[in-house]
Amino acid sequence: MSVPQSPPPPPPPPPDAGQPEESGPYGYAPPPPPGYPPPGYGGYTQPMPNVPAHAQYGPPQGPIGQIRPTGMIMLLFFVTLGIWGFVYYFQTHEEMKRHTGEGVGGVLAVVIAIIFGLINPFLLSHEVGQMYARRGQEPPVSPLTALWFFPGIFILVGPFIWFIQTNNALNAYWQGFGQTRTTLV
Repeated sequence: MSVPQSPPPPPPPPPDAGQPEESGPYGYAPPPPPGYPPPGYGGYTQPMPNVPAHAQYGPPQGPIGQIRPTGMIMLLFFVTLGIWGFVYYFQTHEEMKRHTGEGVGGVLAVVIAIIFGLINPFLLSHEVGQMYARRGQEPPVSPLTALWFFPGIFILVGPFIWFIQTNNALNAYWQGFGQTRTTLV
């Protein structure tokens, strides 16, 4: 007994036979050009436009801090035999926490300064740099800036360089929001 055989399937049509120019072989869509997502991906096919920092991160959450004249703060530090350093740490950390909603705040900064004195310069430079980064700007200071404080203290001028850089960066940040008022207390 013989089994009826079905005819063989027809050969595939030539690649360009009767297909629109937009489609690929056999009715499938052509692959996307290099650098573009595949069809149906739902993603953007062009790079995102530049978004202003305030639109990306939102407006500042709290009040703007005060500008502190660098020379006057250094003079007060010497006249008070270092006590003004604790006042400075409290004021700056408290302003940054009120402004951004993040950070250690004034009281914890003073406690850290009393117990672990060498950590606070690194912490202050870090928080000032983070405020710039949240605005989408390049931070002028970072925790590495505090290396001027320690081990820079062994060349005697290191802490001055650290303080000038960090305080000037903080003042410039506040001035970027239009602050012109200075304060010492």
